[in-house]
Amino acid sequence: MKRFILSVSAMLFLSQGAVNAAGDSDKKDKTAKKIRLLRELSAYTTPDSAVSEEKDMEEFKPSIHVGAIVHMFASSEQSGFGGKASADAKDWNKGFSVYRARVLVGGQLSKKSSFFMETDLPSPIGVQLGNGTKNVKVAPIILDAQYEHDFSNSFQLIAGMQLVSNNRNGLQGAAGLMANDFTYFQYPYNMFGDSPLQGNFGRDLGVNARGFLLKDKLEYRLGVFTGRNLDGQAPLRIVGRVAYNFLDPEKDYYYAGTKLGNGNTFAWAAGFDTQGKYYNVGTDLFIDKKAGNAGSVTLNAAFQYMTGGTNVNSKYSFSGLIPRQTVQFLELGYYFTKSKLQPWVRYENQNISSKKEQAGSELIGDFDKAKSSSVYGGGLNYFFNGNNTNLRLSYVARQYNMTTTTGYEKKAYGQFWLQVQFFIF
Repeated sequence: MKRFILSVSAMLFLSQGAVNAAGDSDKKDKTAKKIRLLRELSAYTTPDSAVSEEKDMEEFKPSIHVGAIVHMFASSEQSGFGGKASADAKDWNKGFSVYRARVLVGGQLSKKSSFFMETDLPSPIGVQLGNGTKNVKVAPIILDAQYEHDFSNSFQLIAGMQLVSNNRNGLQGAAGLMANDFTYFQYPYNMFGDSPLQGNFGRDLGVNARGFLLKDKLEYRLGVFTGRNLDGQAPLRIVGRVAYNFLDPEKDYYYAGTKLGNGNTFAWAAGFDTQGKYYNVGTDLFIDKKAGNAGSVTLNAAFQYMTGGTNVNSKYSFSGLIPRQTVQFLELGYYFTKSKLQPWVRYENQNISSKKEQAGSELIGDFDKAKSSSVYGGGLNYFFNGNNTNLRLSYVARQYNMTTTTGYEKKAYGQFWLQVQFFIF
């Protein structure tokens, strides 16, 4: 009987509190009183029901974060660096640019769901070194727009416009790069709407599954995306990746390019990217850990093999768009903890060995030599406050095979880059 009376009294108290809540300016205090009463009654009622009612009263409150990342630089590069290589391209163009100016918005919608949006400039504000023109204003575009729902630690879904790559460097965040920019060949066929894969600065629309297994050591990603689509009937683009972390797990959706002494990472991964007869398979290795008393080392290496196939009859053929090739990539840097300096070197090589159907001509050897190129260089970073504020000085050269009267001659074109970054999120 005593138990029944106490239960009825509690129900009356809670009902009265609900009626008066609209006129009460201190709702938090009333909720706290109700929770305390439920705890006192837990000795007379079943513990599970008391805990359940208490959880129901603790309402989830959505949260939102707003940030920005800006890359501004002064640069000078030879006119042949951007791809219009010729034996006479020796002049140095120079200018100042706002290279990236992104607004980031993210938030937690529920205990298991979140969103992320990001804007960017479709082209730099300032001097366009490739053609010598100047942009004085640029309308921003939507770069990322994605929704994530975490069903469990081993299964999450991310839907919307997002970075798409089977390679680690292609899934890095711009704020955490070690070199001055992303690798040149990371997603060369997924950069713009007129690219073979019709991307948006490496982004594509679709749904991506992700999860962690084996005590978070093993990460998988598997997604379906729009890819190249001309009439709504194209095959889907499928991208997958598996990474194993031998040391600490990595759970950030976009990877870091360097961890500035805070890492203990040794990750090996393999992945694929395919649509129709096009496919890209590769493997990558990332190491970031303390090395000696002075600081930490960062190593990022990758190898990729890709081809557009040889089917020339399909509407969605990539045979004349993506030649058969291999791509090698290496970044190596050392971060000095006390001085906050980080020297680094970088090497990339694109070696094209196309089929006749891909070159569009029987002169395959000439096509391959003219299109193959490599990038190498290095730089020095100074971190005022980690990835939030830093300064980067770099020199990078791009090397081509130039046509001469006697055959082919290797020719390199240089680029100097002094960049300041500020980032907050």
